[in-house]
Amino acid sequence: MPTSPFDRILVIAATRAELAAGGDWLTECCGVGPVDAAAAAACAIANHRPAAVVHVGIAGARRASSLRPRDLVIGTESLYCDLDVPERFAPRRLVTSTALVAAAGRALPAAARCAIGTSGRVGGTTGCDVEAMEGFAVLRAAALAGVPAIEVRAIANAIEEADRARWRFDEAFAAIVTATPSLVREIAACVT
Repeated sequence: MPTSPFDRILVIAATRAELAAGGDWLTECCGVGPVDAAAAAACAIANHRPAAVVHVGIAGARRASSLRPRDLVIGTESLYCDLDVPERFAPRRLVTSTALVAAAGRALPAAARCAIGTSGRVGGTTGCDVEAMEGFAVLRAAALAGVPAIEVRAIANAIEEADRARWRFDEAFAAIVTATPSLVREIAACVT
């Protein structure tokens, strides 16, 4: 029996550094990349049967976008950029529900709203300003299980920046961890 309005929300991130500790919500570290993310998310969803999945983490943004390190991004849709087969064989685009996007927007009013691309390699996305490695996999696992899901990211770097010493991991980790409690609160109110 639920003991908190938040304990039916499953927060999934690739690494422990992206997961906010100490909340009443469920957490899952899914690993880096789309394969591990899909497998871990599917298992966690089957085990916990959450009311919603909130996928959080860090991401890169194209230099041409107005996004900078620490900026937050709410995914309005997820694009799988590594798959090049006709849509009838496998989906490459998932649209996030407007209710979840609105809830995330209430929690994070300064966050940008846009499509987030998923690729197993840095620079592997096309058709979007934000790139990460797990989002589509997590959201697809949730969709197959009939669980609403949303992806929210904090920008760490310019996608085009080859020097990883210039990427601002710690700032992005701090931004997403700080944002998670209010995000979970609004998502819980939306789905429970």
